Amino acid sequence: MSFLSADRELARDSYYAATMRRAQAFASLEGSVDADVGIVGGGLAGLSAAIELADRGHRVVLLEANEVGWGASGRNGGQVIAGLACDPTVIEKQLGIDEARRIWAMTVEGVDLIHARCRRFGIDCDWQPGFLLLAVNARKARELRHWRDRMARDYGYETRWIEPRNLPQWIASPRFHSGLHDRRGGHLNPLKYSLGLARAAAQLGVRIFEHSQVTRVSSGAPATLRTANGEVRAAHVLLAGNVYLQDLVDGLASRIMPVGTYIIASQDLGATLARSLIPSQSAVCDSNFVLDYFRPTPDHRLLFGGRVSYSAATPANLVEGMQQRMAYTFPQLKDTQVKYAWGGFIDISMNRAPDFGRLADVMHDSKAQQFQSVYYLQGFSGHGLALTGLAGKLVAEAIDGNASRFDTFARIRHRPFPGGRLLRTPALVAGMAYYRLKDLL
Repeated sequence: MSFLSADRELARDSYYAATMRRAQAFASLEGSVDADVGIVGGGLAGLSAAIELADRGHRVVLLEANEVGWGASGRNGGQVIAGLACDPTVIEKQLGIDEARRIWAMTVEGVDLIHARCRRFGIDCDWQPGFLLLAVNARKARELRHWRDRMARDYGYETRWIEPRNLPQWIASPRFHSGLHDRRGGHLNPLKYSLGLARAAAQLGVRIFEHSQVTRVSSGAPATLRTANGEVRAAHVLLAGNVYLQDLVDGLASRIMPVGTYIIASQDLGATLARSLIPSQSAVCDSNFVLDYFRPTPDHRLLFGGRVSYSAATPANLVEGMQQRMAYTFPQLKDTQVKYAWGGFIDISMNRAPDFGRLADVMHDSKAQQFQSVYYLQGFSGHGLALTGLAGKLVAEAIDGNASRFDTFARIRHRPFPGGRLLRTPALVAGMAYYRLKDLL
């Protein structure tokens, strides 16, 4: 099964899509259109950039190959967390502590940006405050406590430590040892939020075209985005399609890798049982490298995710395996039925840091400088619900003439996955097996 075929299959049983209705549809592109900025990708990053650019007076055209919010933006676990998927030390080693602090502060801004947009545009996306990061044993607890204390000391980011004796007040699970509570984090319905951003962008004058897959990006002044039935000519281009743009341009695909991740939604547990599992109703994630994450929903279900795959094939016995994992975490749910099971592909970078930049800087041929006006956003590495919004704001600032914050991220160095497309998957599988063993030990 191909990557795109697998993705369509995984999208069919999404809890988010099944429990809400898309109130707005956009036509596909027909003919030629001129714009100041052409955006490829109708997910959170592309929609965020479109809103920011429209606010700054730019004419924006956004092209989406499927429907807005189709990919990870509308199918993810819904957890809103500050920070990056990599540890801050990755940034410190490359850019120094001052720039690492600056980047951390911008990720917190990304969380605040979600609230600001929901207020401004009247987006009801089922926001629930609170995030729990939990350790599964004493060794993991020592590591997590050290991280928590260091973040408070060096980054000024305070969270509440939960001792083992107090943990039952936070979660009704025997699996965890201790952990921390982040009051600034939380969770939401990502598809509702994505569609709310699309509605807002359209209201601001952004021209959105669905079912308009870009087949070619041509450099020049202006650059040209071609689809099956039309083209967009734009002074600037933003590539915000992540794993879906692997075959569109040279230089980007080797820097990220598509990884399948999966989520289930339980039956309606009833208000009493659902609230007893996580009394604060926070989102929860464990601190393992190969992690599980879960959260309650407004209709009293538990969403549970975390199983990963490094091929296009959906894991065998997906529902059974995920249900067993949920019951391992909450034994009181051992007989609970799974009503929805879905997934999708995220883009991870080698160092798990986001990869933002200009296409000219990653190309290695004589035509590279012709793509200086083409920007890209990728490598969110499963930590993108808040970060994508910030990324869209930063690239809009850069296109508008102030690239200082965007260039802070662009200075993060990235290496291609070794072995090319044929060997990078086995190499990553071996690496993840090592980290899974470390988690178990």
